Amino acid sequence: MKTMVFDIETVPDVESGKRILNLEGLPDAEVAKAMTFHRLQETGSDFLPLHLQRIVAISVVGRHRDNLKAMSLGTAESSEQELVTRFFEAIERHAPELVSWNGSGFDLPVLHYRSLLHGIQAPRYWETGDNEQAFRYNNYLSRFHWRHIDLMDVLSGFQGRSRASLNDIATMLGLPGKLGFSGDMVWDHYQRGEIEAIRNYCETDVMNTWLVYLRFQYLRGQFDAQALADEHARVRRLLDTSDAPHWKAFGAAWMQSDAVTPGSMADQG
Repeated sequence: MKTMVFDIETVPDVESGKRILNLEGLPDAEVAKAMTFHRLQETGSDFLPLHLQRIVAISVVGRHRDNLKAMSLGTAESSEQELVTRFFEAIERHAPELVSWNGSGFDLPVLHYRSLLHGIQAPRYWETGDNEQAFRYNNYLSRFHWRHIDLMDVLSGFQGRSRASLNDIATMLGLPGKLGFSGDMVWDHYQRGEIEAIRNYCETDVMNTWLVYLRFQYLRGQFDAQALADEHARVRRLLDTSDAPHWKAFGAAWMQSDAVTPGSMADQG
């Protein structure tokens, strides 16, 4: 089966915020401040509800046969509608196994709301067996099916109190992690028009997720140590052949890290 690791980056949906809070005529930055303040008053947290998150980047790592690709969908100029359309078109064409970190809790619900807003159809994603029998027992929507693997959810044993951040797990495993960029910086970069920086950050997040997923596949017996090493080598080749600065930095950070591998753990024992 094809595998597609994905991640999204979002900013406040100021257009919806204006309508909901009756803030027409205010600058976007002021609307965003009002939205977060309203949310803070309501809940004690300034994290906006998922239906008020607008997608500005979707990045994927795709693995099929001997091919491994890492990319962001569309371009820096693509509209949100185009980004979301491209994501669901990939599912429609290839029906990949989806892999995420907190995709069930954040990325997919946001994608649901944004596709609803833009009128984007995604019949194969929403399939539960009425038209394709195989989806009855393995679909994207069930929390306990494997067509979408939310690594954070699965590794925590589906227990909220056991969850960990991607950065913590990546760092624990000797992977590059966030490299000085985090999700709470996206809005500032967006306001400065630095969309490529956001897309690059999103790409490194999906690569961290892919590398954690490889270890998960080893954990569940899908890989032996040699197969895991081969997959790591495949990632190294992808990084080494790229001239993009964020991939150079990612590769350098990985090389310098004290990576924890099955072989190293066996040696310590």
